[in-house]
Amino acid sequence: MSAYEQLMQFQHDTEALGQVAGRLSWDQETMMPRGAADQREEEVSALEHVLHERRTDPRVGEWLSAIGDDALDPVQTAQLRHIRRRYERATRVPSALAARIARTISRSQVAWVEARAENDVPAFLPKLQEIVTLRREEGAAMADGGDVYDALLDDYEPGAKAADLEAMFGALRPRLVALREAVLSKPMPPQLRDGFDEAGQMKLARLVAKSFGYDLKRGRVDKAVHPFSSGSGDDVRITTRTMPHDPFNCLYSTIHEVGHASYEQNIDGAYRLTPLGRGVSMGVHESQSRIYENQLGRSRAFTGWLFARMTETFGDIGVPDADAFYGAANRVHKGYIRTEADEVQYNLHVLLRFDLERALVAGSLDVADLEEAWNSRFEADFGYPVDKPANGVLQDVHWAAGLFGYFPTYTLGNVYAGCLHEAMRRDVTGLDAHLAEGDTSPATGWLRDNLQQFGGLYRPREVIEKASGQPPSEGPLLDYLEAKFGALYGLG
Repeated sequence: MSAYEQLMQFQHDTEALGQVAGRLSWDQETMMPRGAADQREEEVSALEHVLHERRTDPRVGEWLSAIGDDALDPVQTAQLRHIRRRYERATRVPSALAARIARTISRSQVAWVEARAENDVPAFLPKLQEIVTLRREEGAAMADGGDVYDALLDDYEPGAKAADLEAMFGALRPRLVALREAVLSKPMPPQLRDGFDEAGQMKLARLVAKSFGYDLKRGRVDKAVHPFSSGSGDDVRITTRTMPHDPFNCLYSTIHEVGHASYEQNIDGAYRLTPLGRGVSMGVHESQSRIYENQLGRSRAFTGWLFARMTETFGDIGVPDADAFYGAANRVHKGYIRTEADEVQYNLHVLLRFDLERALVAGSLDVADLEEAWNSRFEADFGYPVDKPANGVLQDVHWAAGLFGYFPTYTLGNVYAGCLHEAMRRDVTGLDAHLAEGDTSPATGWLRDNLQQFGGLYRPREVIEKASGQPPSEGPLLDYLEAKFGALYGLG
């Protein structure tokens, strides 16, 4: 076999083992017996050790050196781009540092859970300080003299630069703040009644999953505390959750995760168990979940169809007609929690975290001053103070889990979704008529053909630009939000 063939066979097995590791995590969140936690930790640790050894195996470097770039086609070139990037990053981080990070994160997450339950920020800060110190060290190793935060960001959005995001997010913030202030000065739409049974919610969750093209022959819908999507190729699973007082949480969590899952299911089957066989970045992944959930799932056309399904399932749901239901599905409301935020305010939560974590990594913000900085920024953007740490600086697990550089991909995904939605509206005729019948296939087919099928073939910005016909920018997202909520709330 050629060096390329040997490398790809080795990579195939590494990818397969990574899928097994992901399935262990899925099982732990859904079906694992509570008493199995200690044994599962040993199983995951053993598998992660094997994966780390494979990712840093010297033969990968030897194969990469032996392959001549001049004989490669575009697909092979893209495969090697991913393998080389991951290998170089993995081998730059000393194994002792990687082990320290893993152990510290495990302890930090436990400390976060306890501190959040007690609203005790000082109890968590020493662990957070350890995480920040270790991530700085890791980022410096990967940056090889470059920007440390950029190196951490590259784990989630390859090629992205914090300075570019800062400019984009800086343009977002004033218009978002102005929109939230204008909307919240108006009367709020009605809410749904309380008391939606779990069986009905799960029945509808599976119905909307199928309506968005999720292939249940290659996936499944289960319950978990925190909804997520897991897997790729022919085994892509999602979870959702139910709340008696809030069926929207279940339905839109499901649609969101279906966006992630459909991306993975629709990647060209020829890329299965290769670096190209999964979503190219967290930002692009988030663009799919957000456009499914918001631009499509919360559109006036689709909510009209969903209103009929809701009343068929639950009878009187507390709102009289499809227009009121549309208002309820897009209700802008005060709150503290990012994951429960509406479209208008969601990105303000992310921008706050992006600025603070950059400052932490750079050392311009001390961990000891983080809560004060958070509270001050929150009140400036949202217009009211944080009531308790569990609703403020302790609400997310990301920093306890060491995920510095992850937060900005949420807003980047929304920006990408805005660009894609504008192009989709331009290209797909009669889209709303299809959505009003519960038929999302013209929209999801457009996303499959223009983005999802390519997997990791193109770089993140490149695939968005190819699909939308323009470089990514914040303009389409802001225009969409201002038009939608301006009409819904009667803004001048």
